[in-house]
Amino acid sequence: MSNTTTEPSEVARRVADDDEDPFILDVRNEDAYEEWQIPGSTNIPVYDELLEYDYSGLEAHLDELPEDRKIAVVCVGGVTSARAAEFLREQGYDAESIDNGMNGWGRVHRQYDVPDADGVVQVVRPGTGCVSYLAHDDGEAVVVDPTQYVDVYLNAADERDLDIVGVADTHAHADHVSGARRLAGELDVPYYLHGEDTGELEEVSEIADGDTIPVGDRELEVIHTPGHTPGSVSFAFEDALLSGDTLFLRSVGRPDLEDSSEDAVREAASRLFDSLDDLVDRDDDTVVLPGHFSDETARPLATDLGDLTAESTNELLSYVEDGDESAFVETIVESLADEPANYNEIKQINWGKEQPGSDVEALELGPNNCAAN
Repeated sequence: MSNTTTEPSEVARRVADDDEDPFILDVRNEDAYEEWQIPGSTNIPVYDELLEYDYSGLEAHLDELPEDRKIAVVCVGGVTSARAAEFLREQGYDAESIDNGMNGWGRVHRQYDVPDADGVVQVVRPGTGCVSYLAHDDGEAVVVDPTQYVDVYLNAADERDLDIVGVADTHAHADHVSGARRLAGELDVPYYLHGEDTGELEEVSEIADGDTIPVGDRELEVIHTPGHTPGSVSFAFEDALLSGDTLFLRSVGRPDLEDSSEDAVREAASRLFDSLDDLVDRDDDTVVLPGHFSDETARPLATDLGDLTAESTNELLSYVEDGDESAFVETIVESLADEPANYNEIKQINWGKEQPGSDVEALELGPNNCAAN
């Protein structure tokens, strides 16, 4: 059967481009779609039928599809979407299948220079909500929170003629497999991580509050911001704050992935409150650059701290501004969402307690659930 496909990265470009209005048709079952989808996509749940080459369900919904726009069809891995796209083309629609389906979507990375943060490149992974960074100056760069797809960062550095001189994680991640050790090992540069999050890792340059990591003629300042994990840190890079999983634009990092017992969550939430209390005391023009996002569409993902504290979009941060630790802790305890998929196994890998297996790429696919509410 002939097939016309499009790369997931091209779909991500269309989604992010305000001048384009892509129509994305998701043919997966409704429960899979509800759990995780491409923003703005439309679901017609005919996956099981397409597996049997039954197009009657899709045919019954043809009047819901645009005749004047390109249709990108997505499924799990690209098989049933290819069948659907072929059928739609036969009906006169301009349809294509997204290569590798949602599996491919989860691996897309897009990079942005941050206009208000000199020397910062933001790397957004739209399918999983992960955000990483290159902080650079005078031809040198430090990579912060890289995913396991290390070529993304090598290419970003090459495009800007930068030498990567260090790699850092803001914490031991639970939602994605870190590429920091691999990248640091390939380049023979230091891997920086706070001592409370190192687990059984070896060959780590442990960092602590107040330490600095040199980058050209500038430096990353280490700010210990525990709560999400005991060793969570944020990095100040002059006017930019790489806040990791401590502070997001609409929420804060969840404090229950180390120990989910209520007493432990309350204690970690209290530490997180204190960490956030320290961060909100920084200058209002500090550019907050988070380690995750949910459904924010602005690119790059950045907000001045003064604007973030003045707006009402981050309920938990408003409690910090008001000094209401009790409301902060209670809201977190009462509103925690489902844990990230496979988070225990991912943490074991990132702690050096397990080696990644052949399924390492599939482990982290799915919705981002690192926020506290």
